[in-house]
Amino acid sequence: MRRGGEGIIVNRSSYYNINRHQLKKIKGSLIRFKITAFLLVGLIIYFVFFSRKINHVHQQSSSPSQINVQKLWNAADSGGWRPSSTPRSNWPPPPNESNGFLRVRCNGGLNQQRTAICNAVLAARIMNATLVLPELDTNSYWHDESGFQGIYDVDHFIKSLRYDVRIVESIPEIRKHGRTKKIKAVQLNPPRDAPISWYTTVALKKMKEHGAIYLTPFSHRLSEEIDNPEYQRLRCRVNYHALRFKPHIMQLSQSIVAKLRSQGHFMSIHLRFEKDMLSFAGCFDIFTPHEQKILMKYRKENFADKKLVYSERRAIGKCPLTPEEVGLVLRAMGFDNSTRIYLAAGELFGGERFMKPFRAMFPLLENHSTVDSSSELTDNTQGLLGSAVDYMVCLLSDVFMPTYDGPSNFANNLLGHRLYYGFRTNIWPDRKGLAPIFIKREAGHVDGFEEAVRRVMMKTNFGGPHKRAPHESFYTNSWPECFCQVSASNPDDRCPPDNMMEILEGQLEREMTNVLAAK
Repeated sequence: MRRGGEGIIVNRSSYYNINRHQLKKIKGSLIRFKITAFLLVGLIIYFVFFSRKINHVHQQSSSPSQINVQKLWNAADSGGWRPSSTPRSNWPPPPNESNGFLRVRCNGGLNQQRTAICNAVLAARIMNATLVLPELDTNSYWHDESGFQGIYDVDHFIKSLRYDVRIVESIPEIRKHGRTKKIKAVQLNPPRDAPISWYTTVALKKMKEHGAIYLTPFSHRLSEEIDNPEYQRLRCRVNYHALRFKPHIMQLSQSIVAKLRSQGHFMSIHLRFEKDMLSFAGCFDIFTPHEQKILMKYRKENFADKKLVYSERRAIGKCPLTPEEVGLVLRAMGFDNSTRIYLAAGELFGGERFMKPFRAMFPLLENHSTVDSSSELTDNTQGLLGSAVDYMVCLLSDVFMPTYDGPSNFANNLLGHRLYYGFRTNIWPDRKGLAPIFIKREAGHVDGFEEAVRRVMMKTNFGGPHKRAPHESFYTNSWPECFCQVSASNPDDRCPPDNMMEILEGQLEREMTNVLAAK
């Protein structure tokens, strides 16, 4: 017989057991649900993020880099900088009495000589010497007897630098003990990239002993990197203000530029696909066996003996761009076959077969002989006159493109000159970055070629102010020493107040602008 209430007790116990079991099941379900929900949310976040990333990468790889060709026809952004080579600290005029006379013989091509002239003026200032008008070694290189007087405006050169150095056209004769005598300069061979100390010790001592010294050869005989901004600014005053070609050369250049610009914008290209540069670079394999022998012979006679492997040189961008490669770069950037191009180049090695692909892409090709067929230029195409006209036309062109930057004094000096006169656009191909792209194309991989070229070219500087890179010549980039800002936060960068030198600089700039016939 069951006691009263026993059934209830049993039922309650079962009830509690059942509830506990159900609660455990519910709790387990909730935990599983939470875990599932957490994993689901995590997966959703992951897939949303990942898909966006994939889409971003896809957009990056599929959308081509764009280069605004129309913008390139204009000058680069100056960032508020303007050219100024005026002294910004105490810069007294040369004393009445100098320590002696300095003669120099400038060897090399026109632009190597130009650099040497800048160095000669600076050396004269350093030694408080009277500079004799520099001699140009025109005969051995150019077979041209023009000399300094035949190329440059001598009066302008002397007048422009009157606050910096004393300049005479020749060493004057002196009268001693009733006799007229000419001072004989003692010859010295300066070390390459000589420091200032060499000039203030060795050279100056000889000058005081003999009254005059003759430095020969005088190419790259003074260090470019000098920790004295005023000395660097003197170089700029020589290079960009005092060294002016004779009036008939300026007028001839102006006439060519006017004809080219009469049909719109034009680009100049220094096509350095020549025997000397190809021999120097060791880039032989693309030529015929006969042509290779010519290049190898030239290299043996003119350059140090060194084993150069073409494939290795090509892979690291040490070979000059071929005319076809130049055309492919320009086309990838967005220039079309209506682009007018002025070619500044010596004799193209390899003949017309290398020019044919370039001409097919850009048929509007000119040079100083085709634009102006005057007998003066025709007779002096390879001489100093032809080089001077090429220099001026390239300086005034809307866009300038060198195909090989070093060692190429023409290209290096022009890049610096265009920077100084208004940050004019330059297209400076990154040969090292382009080399693997061209090599892949030659192997048959043409997909994405133009986009790859654009990506490399987008990283290059198109002519604005930029810090001088290691091994970059001061004559290629004189920023910031020869530039200033009207409202600069750094006092060293501020433009100097008006003074006699500033007025002179302004006059020189106006004169140059008039001669150059700016747009």
